[in-house]
Amino acid sequence: MRALGFAIVTALMWLGLIAPATAQAPDPFGKGPHIALKLMAETDHPAPGQSVTIAYDATPQSGWHGYWQNPGDAGFAAKLDWSLPAGLTADAPRYPVPTTLIVAELMNYVFEQRYTVLVTLNVPKGLAPGTKLPVKLKTQYLVCTEEICQPEAADLSIDLVVGDGAIDPARRAQFDVYRQALPKPIGMASSYQIDGKGLRIGIPYPATAPLKDAYFFPITPDRLNYAAPQKVERDGDRLVISTEVLKPGAGPIEGVLRIGAQKGVLVSAAPGAVAAAAGATGSSGGPENGVLVATLLALGGAILGGLILNIMPCVFPILSLKALSLAKGSVNEGEARREALAYTAGALTVIVGLGAMILALRAGGAAVGWAFQLQSPATIIVLLLLVVALTLNLAGLFEIPTPAFVDSASGSSGAFATGALAAIIATPCTGPFMGAALGAALVLPWPAALAVFAGLGLGLSLPFLAIGFVPALRKALPRPGTWMETFRQILAVPMGLTAIWLAWVLGGEAGVDGITLGLIGALGVAVVLFIIGKRQHSGLSAHWLSMVMLIAVTGATAYAVRPVPKGAAGAAALAAENKAMFSEEKLAEARAKGRPVFAYFTADWCLTCKVNERIAIDTDQVKAVFAKHDVAVMVGDWTDGDPKLGRFIEAHNRAGVPLYLFYKPGAAEPEVLPQVLTPALLSELAGG
Repeated sequence: MRALGFAIVTALMWLGLIAPATAQAPDPFGKGPHIALKLMAETDHPAPGQSVTIAYDATPQSGWHGYWQNPGDAGFAAKLDWSLPAGLTADAPRYPVPTTLIVAELMNYVFEQRYTVLVTLNVPKGLAPGTKLPVKLKTQYLVCTEEICQPEAADLSIDLVVGDGAIDPARRAQFDVYRQALPKPIGMASSYQIDGKGLRIGIPYPATAPLKDAYFFPITPDRLNYAAPQKVERDGDRLVISTEVLKPGAGPIEGVLRIGAQKGVLVSAAPGAVAAAAGATGSSGGPENGVLVATLLALGGAILGGLILNIMPCVFPILSLKALSLAKGSVNEGEARREALAYTAGALTVIVGLGAMILALRAGGAAVGWAFQLQSPATIIVLLLLVVALTLNLAGLFEIPTPAFVDSASGSSGAFATGALAAIIATPCTGPFMGAALGAALVLPWPAALAVFAGLGLGLSLPFLAIGFVPALRKALPRPGTWMETFRQILAVPMGLTAIWLAWVLGGEAGVDGITLGLIGALGVAVVLFIIGKRQHSGLSAHWLSMVMLIAVTGATAYAVRPVPKGAAGAAALAAENKAMFSEEKLAEARAKGRPVFAYFTADWCLTCKVNERIAIDTDQVKAVFAKHDVAVMVGDWTDGDPKLGRFIEAHNRAGVPLYLFYKPGAAEPEVLPQVLTPALLSELAGG
């Protein structure tokens, strides 16, 4: 039926019964070819008994697209007919991750931009150097626009000569880019379950691994209903993909799971039981009901989380002083309510505004989440210096000039500023309490998402709203007295702890140099505030030049700080654990010194890797044994498909991670360890 549907649509297009979408659409009758093809070899001089990688490089003309190995509901994959010298064999082609395209309700798996298919040719042993190896390829493929399809063909060839297998560095770098675009083996078995027309695929995937634009592209043909929507849910250390089955079948379902832009992992799912994701109800209610329930649950969580925020070290001092200011007796009923509403408005303005900014950035394709501003060292510097200033204010070094933010009732404008300040300081603290609510907000429709953010602001404001609108609560507050000054100074301690935490966050982003700059900036701010305090104690107001100096110190420090490169940060983190980032040079150096070496290769999306790290590699027992026997531990991170690591892994007859190698002193080759590790196994290797 799929082929028939595609044939009918294509015929109608050819007959002109389906109008072009736009006047700028590609000319269907323009002279082809509409895909520029090129055949390249990684080396022109392959060695006998080795393999050589061939690149089938394709660049579609603007507005046209080629097809993946499984074209979907329509089209067909490129047919590769090799003519090879005697003894040479070609492996199956390896495709990069495609994209989806729906035309006339038919789902297509296509390439709209340049893509490169890799094929491995195996050269037989015993060939004499200088032997010519003419490689010819006859390819037939389909190229389409959204209105028309056109079959094309091409004859390609390259001439290889048997040699030493040397690869030019520039050519290797080019092929490394091609390899990095290929999906990587996920390293663990997956399963699927069919219930009527429903299909659930369970895929092991670490809960902490990044995931964006997830989609399952089936390689196994005609098992899934390609055009049916897919629902991807995270459930702990697995993903559950729900869609529709086309033909039940009994064999495995193979495919590619897209985990990010042009990134994917290879999946092979066998029949088995797949539980629904936690929280999935199976209700037959409409999507509107689901959105409403999800919104209400997230809203409740946001209000509760905002309420809990008031006891955090960064918010409690501000709330306490503002609440006590209403107990001084100089604020009447109307003023108390106005201040409570102004405080709430300030908190809502900041939190809803920040939420709207996040939603806008995500709509534009940026991968940002709540407290994303803490990914910027410059922003952390500004927050750090602000918290340092608040700490010194609470300690009594100086008084914040009017309008007072935290130390006195200063009308609605001061209350608004106080609420805004509390929200700004509170945003980094929401994670432990609001992960689920904020996570839901980022996938709900934008009106519902903004309601969840407003719930956070409301929860943050609830205590002050209650104090402002309930006279009995104000009367229950302690009466003003000299104890308030002592209490205020005590509140400087939790605010100071917040400053220490921000300095720690800054160190994670900008390293030791960043912390040093932060301390220099804090010292500069403290000096300026000390001068302001001295003037205030003498009955003088803060000079405008002091304000300029504060802004200058903060701006200069934020401008000067630089993030530590990700690789350097990772190396520093590994060094703290007595590990090193893997490289063949470091491996050779350690072995030359006679040290035993444990090298392991991992990835963020590899669940087996993470389990082995938690239960075996990073245990106190193994760390102690490795330290005792001077075992060098090296980590190869293959999360982004590092091509150098990929070649090293392939050289040990593995298609992907995990890979565990133990090099004993003097041994010519490493011992390849099983994929499931135990502390006893590693301890025995190190001790032996």
